[in-house]
Amino acid sequence: MSQQDKIDMVTGIGWFKGTCVGNTPAINSINYPELCLQDGPLGVRFGKSVTAFTPGIQAASTWDLELMRQRGAYMGAEARGCGVHVLLGPAAGALGKIPQGGRNWEGFGVDPYLAGLAMHETIEGIQSAGVQACAKHFIVNEQEVGRETMSSNVDDRAMHELYLWPFADAVHANVASVMCAYNRVNGTWACENDKAQNGLLKGELGFQGYIMSDWNAQHTTEGAAAGGMDMSMPGTDERFENLLWGPQLDEALNKGQVSPARVDDMAQRAQVQANHKENVRAVARDGIVLLKNDEGMLPLKKPARIALVGSAAVVNPDGMNACEDKGCNKGALGMGWGSGSVEYPYLVAPYDALKERTEADGSKLSLHSSDSTDGVASAVADADVAVVVITADAGEAYLTVEGHVGDRNHLDPWNNGNELVQEVAAVNRNTIVVVHSVGPIILETILATPGVKAVVWAGLPSQENGNALVDILYGVTSPSGKLVYTIAKKPEDYGAAVAKGDDDFAEGLFIDYRHFDNAGIEPRYEFGFGLCKFPSSII
Repeated sequence: MSQQDKIDMVTGIGWFKGTCVGNTPAINSINYPELCLQDGPLGVRFGKSVTAFTPGIQAASTWDLELMRQRGAYMGAEARGCGVHVLLGPAAGALGKIPQGGRNWEGFGVDPYLAGLAMHETIEGIQSAGVQACAKHFIVNEQEVGRETMSSNVDDRAMHELYLWPFADAVHANVASVMCAYNRVNGTWACENDKAQNGLLKGELGFQGYIMSDWNAQHTTEGAAAGGMDMSMPGTDERFENLLWGPQLDEALNKGQVSPARVDDMAQRAQVQANHKENVRAVARDGIVLLKNDEGMLPLKKPARIALVGSAAVVNPDGMNACEDKGCNKGALGMGWGSGSVEYPYLVAPYDALKERTEADGSKLSLHSSDSTDGVASAVADADVAVVVITADAGEAYLTVEGHVGDRNHLDPWNNGNELVQEVAAVNRNTIVVVHSVGPIILETILATPGVKAVVWAGLPSQENGNALVDILYGVTSPSGKLVYTIAKKPEDYGAAVAKGDDDFAEGLFIDYRHFDNAGIEPRYEFGFGLCKFPSSII
């Protein structure tokens, strides 16, 4: 290949200039195709007639390696069917040290060992379909606020034992590519960080693939090349400026600022050569965690009258895909927002699935599809059981939802959730609370409310939302999900929060359950908790 061919192979053609979110030009001299790189960790973003797979956090909650691998294989098959060469996932960062972190839901939870196993299974699944996987975001990209300016300052032990560990499993799975993150690592941009990319990833872990930048995360030409970055994505910023590879890389080569051997290495690294809804339902269902089940409230048998409450009980009235990249919290919640989201091909909301079940049973189902407490008492008073669906959402920082710039501002339920549960339970002593959430919320108000008999942590179930829930509510399947993070009694108990400016990672190794153990703090529900056996049904 010529020098220009090698440079073209590792340079994106520009922000949304091709058929995919990232594209490189075809190299005709070696019959190398235009490379298509497409989001993301839940399947093919912007795809039509594709599956909206369950988020990583829900897959991890199943603790089922076979389901994780199948999920990856199905995502890979759909990506290949869409002409995608590189699927931009799975995500090992954010690991989730900050419970409010906006993109925690894309990954596999706060435990590096579990996250590593999930990365390994997912990557091998994706690549079994002939599609390259991309492990992201490398590394210590733990929050959305200030992600493009802040430095994550991490000591060597915490880096190795927590944040690098899942990427080690990704490398062991022969992941084709890794995406470097927006933030700085110990003062140096991640995408030109010699210690992180050359030292840890390519050196210690022996990574043989290529490192691409997150979209416009590259800052210099020479620094990125020397620091170990191999591919510039998408090649420009949104204004089609900030071009740092391509002609700039060619100029740096001609001036001797970048060696020919480094460009050869970039090009060599870049040359890497069903019924899926069943997996979505299985992961959504098996990732549901039963937190509370007093007096054998669940499973339901055939209650004569059920009242269903909450705006999240139904599909968004504006349409299931009405909000750009899921940038709203309106209607049934199946995933967070941002580039990691995908379009729903269909969405079964709790109401849809419960309606089908109650009609089959000859039961009566009433609906209060609002989060307002006005009129809710009369809607639930005569029911044998009331089911209240509450939510908490988060996502990527380029979208702000109800004042949350990616990361959550608090750990309370959204949309008046606590008050709604209290109002319902005050008049119906058989209240079941269903939580659809990107991560932990504080449940103390709900748990202290008389009349709340059961709490079902349903996570992020994607397109099979209602079907998975009904499977558990009626005992079609026994609950088997386990928490992949700690649920605290109050936000301060976590010992970590979104930083304003740089984050010195002063907690070291002690994040989530390690922090609770080290500080002697009793959680409400510990990492790994989940009730897994139903008693005899009472209703």
